[in-house]
Amino acid sequence: MTRIHPTAVVDPGAELGDGVEIGPYCIVGPKVRLGAHCRLLSHAVVDGRTDVGEGCTIYPFASVGTRTQDLKFRGGDPRAEIGPETVIREYVTISTATADGDVTRVGARCLLMANCHVAHDCVLEDEVILANSVALAGHVKVGRRATIGGLAAVHQFVRIGTEAFIGGLTKVTQDAPPYMLVDGNPAAVPAINRVGLQRRGYAPEAIEALGRAHRLLYRQGLNVSQALERIEAELSGPEIRQLVEFIRRSERGIIR
Repeated sequence: MTRIHPTAVVDPGAELGDGVEIGPYCIVGPKVRLGAHCRLLSHAVVDGRTDVGEGCTIYPFASVGTRTQDLKFRGGDPRAEIGPETVIREYVTISTATADGDVTRVGARCLLMANCHVAHDCVLEDEVILANSVALAGHVKVGRRATIGGLAAVHQFVRIGTEAFIGGLTKVTQDAPPYMLVDGNPAAVPAINRVGLQRRGYAPEAIEALGRAHRLLYRQGLNVSQALERIEAELSGPEIRQLVEFIRRSERGIIR
């Protein structure tokens, strides 16, 4: 059964799934779709052409799907999508994309802690965690199960790899390779995300291979091309292949 508080403003055009709960003083726009069992706790705003997946929770004063802050916006119908079971905490802002038909996408089972900003055209894969006050500029891509620490800032068009861990207050202006630990300003890569990989059940041999790949990339005095040649010749496994592919596809270059 859908429950809407009498002080909430829900446009008749909005689509509400079974069991949706909309709390006091929330605003839901005409092009919004809320999946089953979504909860808007109070004072939350969901607007624009925004699709919120099943089981999401949006906390007070969050703003989801409002128009991009990009000054290049020229109208049209850009979108925002939130995957199922994602939690959006207080004062989070998630903008729509800039161009007509494009999308800002947050995956399933993500956690966006208080005061985070996800700018236009960002793509966050599943199970990403943004700690308090993380700022993502436009077109940032964050890989599955990456974690970004509090007050970190990520430059536009940067990619954060799968299972990467970005330390708090870090300034990220180039791509952060998957499975790596990134910290500082300027950012550096002192190690692999060993603790995170162990907690998530990666095999010891995979962790060891990634540690060796890190040493080749960052400790042997090799340039990126030389390091990749050594990694491909000496190491194997799906994590290594993903690491190499990520680096080869980098347009901004990786953090060194």
